[in-house]
Amino acid sequence: MPGAATVPGAAAIRAATVPGAAAIRAAGAGRPDIVILDGGLATELAARGHDLTHRLWSARLLMDEPQAIEDVHLAYFQAGARVATTASYQATIPGFATAGMDRAAALGAIRRSVELAGRAADRHASLAGLDRTSLVVAGSVGPYGAMLADGSEYRGDYDPGRAVLRDFHAPRMEALLEAGADLLALETIPTVREAEVLAGLVIEFGARAWLSFQCRDGRSTAAGEPIAEAMASATGPAFVAVGVNCTAPRHLVALLEAAASATDRPLIAYPNGGDRWDAQARAWVSDAPHGPPLDDAPDWAAAGAKWIGGCCGTGPADIRSLATLLDDSR
Repeated sequence: MPGAATVPGAAAIRAATVPGAAAIRAAGAGRPDIVILDGGLATELAARGHDLTHRLWSARLLMDEPQAIEDVHLAYFQAGARVATTASYQATIPGFATAGMDRAAALGAIRRSVELAGRAADRHASLAGLDRTSLVVAGSVGPYGAMLADGSEYRGDYDPGRAVLRDFHAPRMEALLEAGADLLALETIPTVREAEVLAGLVIEFGARAWLSFQCRDGRSTAAGEPIAEAMASATGPAFVAVGVNCTAPRHLVALLEAAASATDRPLIAYPNGGDRWDAQARAWVSDAPHGPPLDDAPDWAAAGAKWIGGCCGTGPADIRSLATLLDDSR
């Protein structure tokens, strides 16, 4: 199993998780106490004309159009992000099996997601004259519900059992680490039970990770569990941050305030664009008008968020505005 000392780039993460770290200041990321994340990978791929209606979502492009993924990672770095989140959210062995891929090919595609993000980081560091260690590759680990491709991650209404969850997640996590991911992004997690399984694997692998929940409102996870209870799933130095993602921006302040009272870990916040996922149409739909999704980021920082970015429905322009907004609010 990979250990912390064997994960390339681990030193960059140790630096980046310290507010005001020299690596973040050197990267010119705006406020020195904030790590700027990227935005929605699939959102920008779709905006560039790629068809993501396949059940594998953006993971399909790992085989068919890998250069498109690398180019989007680069666009986010150029917009001000210092973290590239890999195209592995929906990249799993069972998921790829539905597309006719065997285990070896599936693991190869998962590793490729790290290579693509790393190449984008290398390109950006070279073009911008940055220290490459100031850029972070986060290996995305989506929930079991994402593999079901029926919107389950936004409901949390599944429970295959802890053993099944462990067997589902472990190979992908190990492949991401072996490929050189600096940390794991355990994201859009809808239930405490799945978070606990993932947290146990992080410790077992000697890895570093952030853990972020998908939430239905300002108080609870997608499954209806109190957010304060959820935050207790990830404790200790292995977790660089805990928090919320792919949740409507209007809920973030309340969720972060509840999280801050329940954990001593840095907080992370990267909401979606404010719309609702329609699993049948496989598209985001708007239930109500809303403004730019990341405009309230200074309030999230004030509520304790140290890692801030965007999720589905946000693009490079939003991340560029975010970086400027947080710098101006310093």
